[in-house]
Amino acid sequence: MIRARTTAILLTAILVLTIVPIGWVGVLLLGSGSGSGFGLGAGLLALSLVGCWVAVANLRFGVQVQRLSRRLADEGELPDLSGLPHRPSGRVDRAAADAWFDERKAELDERPTDWRRWYRVALAYDLAGDRRRARETMRQALRLADVSVSGSGGGSPAASA
Repeated sequence: MIRARTTAILLTAILVLTIVPIGWVGVLLLGSGSGSGFGLGAGLLALSLVGCWVAVANLRFGVQVQRLSRRLADEGELPDLSGLPHRPSGRVDRAAADAWFDERKAELDERPTDWRRWYRVALAYDLAGDRRRARETMRQALRLADVSVSGSGGGSPAASA
């Protein structure tokens, strides 16, 4: 099974291998001397820059979530999902995911400033297949835990409990 980190590296390499030539063609078209060439070149260059920004933003998010996961594991509070029933596809059974979500949401309602609770709710959204809400909720967990890519945020784990 391919790990998430390996997948991210592979997809980033593919992105670079496509964006760099597109950006280069954009630069060449900018200097072509024609109005349409300039417009197409500007569009290709903008597309390349947006692609780079999206890739960097997603990689940063992944690093931050990984750092938060490691911190939770170090505290011995990383959720164990092995007891949840799975479908033949490997995904968690929808009814079990919904029940697990309800439990995590009730925990969050008790302590809405605890980043650990937000992390678990984000994981519950992900198990239920709601990726958009999972990412939004994980961003809230990251804000509360003050996790940064450089590792400068966060302070002591006990301080954010």
